[in-house]
Amino acid sequence: MDKIAVVILNWNGVKLLEQFLPSVVQFSAGATIYVADNASTDDSVNFVREKFPTIKIVQNSGNHGFAKGYNDALQHIDAEIYALVNSDIEVSENWLKPIIETFEIENQTAIIQPKILDFKNKEYFEYAGAAGGFIDKYGYPYCRGRIFETIEKDNGQYDDNCELSWASGACFFIRKQVYHELGGFDESFFAHQEEIDLCWRALNEGYIIKYNSQSTVYHVGGATLQHGNPKKTYLNFRNSLLMLVKNLPKKRMFFVIFTRMILDGIAAIRFLTQGKFQHTFAILKAHFSFYCISLKYIRKRKDFQIQQYYTVKSIVYLYYVKKLTVFKEIFNRIQNIKN
Repeated sequence: MDKIAVVILNWNGVKLLEQFLPSVVQFSAGATIYVADNASTDDSVNFVREKFPTIKIVQNSGNHGFAKGYNDALQHIDAEIYALVNSDIEVSENWLKPIIETFEIENQTAIIQPKILDFKNKEYFEYAGAAGGFIDKYGYPYCRGRIFETIEKDNGQYDDNCELSWASGACFFIRKQVYHELGGFDESFFAHQEEIDLCWRALNEGYIIKYNSQSTVYHVGGATLQHGNPKKTYLNFRNSLLMLVKNLPKKRMFFVIFTRMILDGIAAIRFLTQGKFQHTFAILKAHFSFYCISLKYIRKRKDFQIQQYYTVKSIVYLYYVKKLTVFKEIFNRIQNIKN
């Protein structure tokens, strides 16, 4: 069994592979590198075979999205640690060593995220993950280094190792045993928020999720589905509701989901006033889909859910009403309340 397998999911991304595989090959000594291909119709597979013969290829039967794409591919990969890496990630020298060392000395740590910076502007954090993720009481995700549309410059303010609520799927390290124990990603999510759902399930099972700042990668972001795309809006809003149904403590479930749906309605109205009619329709479509399949997701609930799954009650309120736009401001507010 390999110590670590770096697995890059690909669909018609030959240009991204051409640009970003060299850094992965150069800086991943000791790891076995895989490209998991979601039945690409471009020249991706031939390109990898010809230019990077040391990379192993797993060919999936169709374009199954992020969740099923990885679930299918990882059935054929044997390693103690999976490093799931987007095809638009540039890695840095020594990116694997601090992650492996953490897994070796911390048995309960099951998932780790590195520091994720913006490939196009390397002094800033990247939208999808930044310095590690959290959720509020109503399931809205936010990151150290990125809250909604506010992205911070990396001034070393998050050069620490800390526990998280979720790690970004852009560069996601997980123990093989834990991944399969949890059943992998929820395949009906297709894409978006499936990593948050998996992390929440891991927390419910008593595992720890961590951020390690000694490992750094650079992410293009939106290379496969642009931020602001109505399809992304649909998947984010629908999957967030499904995630809440699966993982919320039973006593809080009805109130939290009811409140969240009201907040989603406000977001839909906001899109409407901005002339973003497709995004308003995407939220309505997400809610309709949720109504149709929510009962199936209630059956997926486990017997135990952690009670304190959130850090702040409403990141929406703090950001839009209190105008707290960076994580440090919110963290200081929490500390003042506790004191």
